[in-house]
Amino acid sequence: MESNTQTTDENNHDKKGQRTWWYQFCLRCHQADTTPSWQPTWWAKMFPFPIFPTFRQSAQQLCIIIFFFLVWGILYAEMGESVSLNGELLSMTILVIAAYLIGWIWLKITTLPALIGMLLTGIMFQNLHLVHMTDDYRKLNQDLRKIALVIILTRAGLGLDAGVLKKHYIAVLQIGLIPWLVECVAISVTTHFLLSLPWIWAFLLGSMIASVSPAVVVPCLFRLRDAGFGVSKGIPTLLLAAAAIDDSVSVAVFAIILNAMFSTGSMTFNIIKGPLSIIAGVVLGSLWGAFASIIPERGDVYVVPLRFLALFLGGLFSLFISSLIGWSGAGPLAIVSSGFIAAYYWEKQGWPVNKNPVSNLFRILWIFFEPILFAFTGAQITVSALDPQVIAMGAVCLVSCLLLRVIATFLISFGCGLNNKEKLFIGLTWLAKATVQAALGPAALDLVHNGQTAGNSFVDEESYAKAILAVSVLSVVISAPIGAILIALAGPRLLSRDSQGQDIPIENENKTIRNTPL
Repeated sequence: MESNTQTTDENNHDKKGQRTWWYQFCLRCHQADTTPSWQPTWWAKMFPFPIFPTFRQSAQQLCIIIFFFLVWGILYAEMGESVSLNGELLSMTILVIAAYLIGWIWLKITTLPALIGMLLTGIMFQNLHLVHMTDDYRKLNQDLRKIALVIILTRAGLGLDAGVLKKHYIAVLQIGLIPWLVECVAISVTTHFLLSLPWIWAFLLGSMIASVSPAVVVPCLFRLRDAGFGVSKGIPTLLLAAAAIDDSVSVAVFAIILNAMFSTGSMTFNIIKGPLSIIAGVVLGSLWGAFASIIPERGDVYVVPLRFLALFLGGLFSLFISSLIGWSGAGPLAIVSSGFIAAYYWEKQGWPVNKNPVSNLFRILWIFFEPILFAFTGAQITVSALDPQVIAMGAVCLVSCLLLRVIATFLISFGCGLNNKEKLFIGLTWLAKATVQAALGPAALDLVHNGQTAGNSFVDEESYAKAILAVSVLSVVISAPIGAILIALAGPRLLSRDSQGQDIPIENENKTIRNTPL
């Protein structure tokens, strides 16, 4: 016998039980379903809410765990001993599953981004010797991080609204580029003098650390938007577009510097290749995005999976091929451009920006790759091998440069139609780091371990690369929770409230972007 409605907690607990601290703690961790849901009649009796999650939530978590084990089983059947119970691949699978579960628990208990719990899980597994990666599996680790980067950049492109860029391009460029440039230069200068990094390595680190994380920022912003804060001036939509620009520039500049450092060609050619790779990436990516809007035909019964594969496989191709031929800066920009152009034409065909079936498929894919990215990044950190001086000076660099970015964002937000409180809020919003730092932090160390050189001794280059990885992880650990907390606390105090809860100025001209880009 089955029930068509979810049994409420009032039917399972008396008033006295509802006043206990345990009940309140469980209610904080397990939220009720927001839409009508089905569950077996025995579920509420055996697993009462909120002591346990709802049937829908439990089934979703169980599906994801089963999928990970199914992947391991398939690989075991094909590869044998290397993925057995004592094999590295199984330990990596368990690491990812543990990161997903701990991240989910972290989110429910603290309301802070799950990626922090995932990153800490990777660090814990590495330092408790629960996972070990040989060179064979380090290559797999690198490839999985590249796939995660493709997902990040494609979602950034799909989240860009051409209408917002056209009507508010000055504000988007002001908020998206100038604070990034200020923090990039500040990180480069401070790490050069405090961490003794060569200038080129310092700018490599600065270009990565300066990127903000929409994975942290946007969900927090949209919770405020749903409550009506900041929507009268379209602040969530404006910041969404600026964050996508910020991420795109950060990844492209990082790739150009990294390619120039480890390239064997002449310095003059590498300098010329930088701007050429930007142009090539934007042009080729735009052409591919336009192609994806024409083929497959819009009425095709398989249009959704075919369009998804066009962007996903096209993104993988551009990232891997551009790296292979030494034009690394072109790949990331091609991915963002293809997503942006495809979303632009799809909107004309009736699919709203970032609210279409292809965006939803990338969102589902990110559920699987988020724990992979952050757990594997954390698993490269061995606490006993860290230099306390690097951690201490790195923290000083990060905190001082974050404060400088807040001030710079406040000062350059003139002409955007914002008051001082809203400018301060945007400055605080721009603090959080996460996705780009996790995806790119280990990149230089990977190249060093693969035998490539930037002109220094192996010992020096490994030291510089490890410092970059340590600072990138430190930036996530420090800034992601601080950014999320400041957005939640400062939003109601600094932003005006509108009862309608929608982006009024931009909503009248464009469809509101309602989902997270990263």
